[in-house]
Amino acid sequence: MTLKRFLPIKQKQTTAVFYSDREIRRRVVRIALTLFGLVLAHSGAMVWLEGMTFWQGLWLTLTTLTTVGYGDLSAKTMAGQMATVAMMYLSAITLLTFLIRDYVDYRIARGHRIRDGHWNWNMEQHILIINSPKYNREQFFMRLANQIRMDQDYQTTPILLLNPDFAEGLPESLRALGVSHNTGRGSVDEDLQRANYKWAKHILVLASDEYNTDSDSLSFDIVYRLHEQHLTHKVLVECVEDNNRKRFLDLGVKSILRPIRSYPEILVRALDAPGSEVVIEDMFTRRDDHPERFSIWLEGERWADVVTAMVQAGVGTPMAYLTKDGDVVVHPNGNEAVHAQSMIMLVKSEDVPSQDDVDEAFRRYFSPALAKQ
Repeated sequence: MTLKRFLPIKQKQTTAVFYSDREIRRRVVRIALTLFGLVLAHSGAMVWLEGMTFWQGLWLTLTTLTTVGYGDLSAKTMAGQMATVAMMYLSAITLLTFLIRDYVDYRIARGHRIRDGHWNWNMEQHILIINSPKYNREQFFMRLANQIRMDQDYQTTPILLLNPDFAEGLPESLRALGVSHNTGRGSVDEDLQRANYKWAKHILVLASDEYNTDSDSLSFDIVYRLHEQHLTHKVLVECVEDNNRKRFLDLGVKSILRPIRSYPEILVRALDAPGSEVVIEDMFTRRDDHPERFSIWLEGERWADVVTAMVQAGVGTPMAYLTKDGDVVVHPNGNEAVHAQSMIMLVKSEDVPSQDDVDEAFRRYFSPALAKQ
């Protein structure tokens, strides 16, 4: 789709001609070159007709063209004066007016194309996000963009959205975060090319409807197009139905995760540390592992020793502890002396340890003589 501007011409009243923004840009360049040629021609005429140096002729031409007219130099001969009058009417009055008009038209057309999502940003090393959530799009992208900007590696990385939404233009709240928008679909090659997908650093393919398994078909079509260009090593894709994951894996996708709209932070973790989304998603779904809370009274034991005790016994991996005031401390320093009432531990969902198992693991490590009794 090409944005047009309306330019009336002096023919019949019903006759009009349309110019695209690309055509306007060509007109601007053509008029500018013509104007430049006339400036050189008039400067040369002043050298030939008035005996000026070329610099004097150029100075006279430019001061006349801009209507400044300092009066320090002027044409004395009739031929020189006629050349100056011709230059004023052709350049200063006509061509310069056309140049300003077409340049303004080009800027307006460019603004419309940016607003409507039809501008080619020519980005490189950007984060390309294809599709958008079905609900609360602006809020989701706001949280996602904020999370991306919180990561030191992506504070200035361009973010480009490719979707058919935001018909009224991208909200200012997103543009302030360095987010740009292209109107289009990931299933259309021309739209992908306009998004410079081959030069993207990361490509996120969102599920268009996080509750509808048909979204996986649309995502697969997009991913397959990226696979044909050998780009799936850059791709993170949301998969609604777990049974469809293998199809994406077979195409070489870097990361696959369920759409979790309340936590776009998981997408950012997957970008920054591929594989971490599996750990986080696993804790959400309880598929293989999940966190459990166990009572344990600690009176200054080193956290590293607590972790070692549980890992050696095979009961799980401590992740955090609760102070005696009830505050949760996540991933403390290994040398920290811990005073706690309980701890949160990552355990196998198919083999959850009992409280007695945890107590026994603690006793074996910290009181070996007591454990032998």
